[in-house]
Amino acid sequence: MFRGSIVALVTPFKEDFEVDFEAYGRLIDWHLENGTDGLLPCGCTGEAATLSHDEQLECIKFTVERAAGRVPVIAGTGSNSTREAITLTHKAKEFGADGALLITPYYNKPTPAGQMAHYGTIAKQVDIPIVLYNVPGRTGTKMLPATIADLASSHENIVAVKEACGSVDQVSEIRSLSPITVLSGDDSLTLPMMSVGATGVISVTANVMPAKVAAMCAAFDKGDLAEAQKLHYELMPLFKGLFIETNPMPAKAALHRMGMINNVLRLPLVPMQPVLVDKLEKILEQAGTI
Repeated sequence: MFRGSIVALVTPFKEDFEVDFEAYGRLIDWHLENGTDGLLPCGCTGEAATLSHDEQLECIKFTVERAAGRVPVIAGTGSNSTREAITLTHKAKEFGADGALLITPYYNKPTPAGQMAHYGTIAKQVDIPIVLYNVPGRTGTKMLPATIADLASSHENIVAVKEACGSVDQVSEIRSLSPITVLSGDDSLTLPMMSVGATGVISVTANVMPAKVAAMCAAFDKGDLAEAQKLHYELMPLFKGLFIETNPMPAKAALHRMGMINNVLRLPLVPMQPVLVDKLEKILEQAGTI
């Protein structure tokens, strides 16, 4: 179920910092028109850390209803509190989400035994397909391949992992231990990760160039490696450019420049430095998005 290009949706805000659901709906429709294979609201790219729980749940519900079953919706419901994660995940299932993305608990940095207990407790209490999210750059702790394999073998509804360790070796080790679905969490490593068994990407870049990211994944799936490589190299400047400052600052700047959303972020994130905006604009011009 989880393969291809799954966009990690930005959350558009109005000038008063409230969620802009009109823009949100336009973004979702645009993705459906451009071949995006799945939608992921309320992840790190969606600034979930600055959304209230009510806002987070409203965004998830809105996305499920707007998608109307046309593509899978994976709801970001993670927390460093197991109790909070269970509550959010229960609601996502109630709204009809096809899965839940659960980040490794941040700040409190659980050991592998704590990770097993955290995810295992959620998996037992909420019968929904669960995607683990391994992103040590944001959480301060890394899930080991053996822990991921143990979780997948112990719980039928732990079905996938978003791997954002920046390591193809990590994917190789996971796949050598488990048949769990692996999704790239690093846009620039999507094609290399697919070559060792990943089925696609949860993508930041798909916010800006949805058709091309989806086409790259589809080309690899069809066995057209030459076309997948061509698209990979065409996308590479954008893969890198969207991370010249903290995500989603560049993605929102790009979408604003494309006329899709306001360039509004919630504190502590702020708009990009002007010198980096100029650099990003050159990349967007080269990519043909503006």
